[in-house]
Amino acid sequence: MKLSRNAIALVCAAGVMGMTGAAFAAVPLYRMFCQVTGFDGTVRRAEKAPDQVLDQTVLIRFDTNVRGLPMTFRAEQVSQRVRIGETGIAYFDVTNTSNQPIHAKAAYNVVPERAGPYFQKLQCFCFDGQTIAAGETRKFPVQYFVAPELATDAESRGVGEITLSYTFYPTKDFDQAANSGSATGAAG
Repeated sequence: MKLSRNAIALVCAAGVMGMTGAAFAAVPLYRMFCQVTGFDGTVRRAEKAPDQVLDQTVLIRFDTNVRGLPMTFRAEQVSQRVRIGETGIAYFDVTNTSNQPIHAKAAYNVVPERAGPYFQKLQCFCFDGQTIAAGETRKFPVQYFVAPELATDAESRGVGEITLSYTFYPTKDFDQAANSGSATGAAG
């Protein structure tokens, strides 16, 4: 069967459009996969805390970073020790050091990666974008727990320390704000 030039051009154009669409869909699909499975240290969102609290504890360390924003960002505590299954709460302070509002979102992950499926958040400022007024300082809570399954999973057994890391990045309307001040992040 012989195809005409027009048919070949249409097939090629459809192939290019399909590959372009797949490329744009890859990032959101990968992000959704990581959030559902905890893959690559991605923290999972939980609807409720577990019923079981173990005597075993884990040390949670907090790390804060800023990318391209005129703001400071720090954890009020460098670390917290919580029992596995117990709900913990941590507070983070964010200050917009510019004279314009900032629109930002915090990306997050945990290390070691194998703890990702078990570190879960009930409430977090990172679930939604944030708007911080010029010169404003805000306190953001994070309510979390480490699922009891961490203690029985052969892959994650022995994890005694987990680092929760956040990075704030601009989401919109940032050309002027990002260029008007210096970006600083204080490691918490």
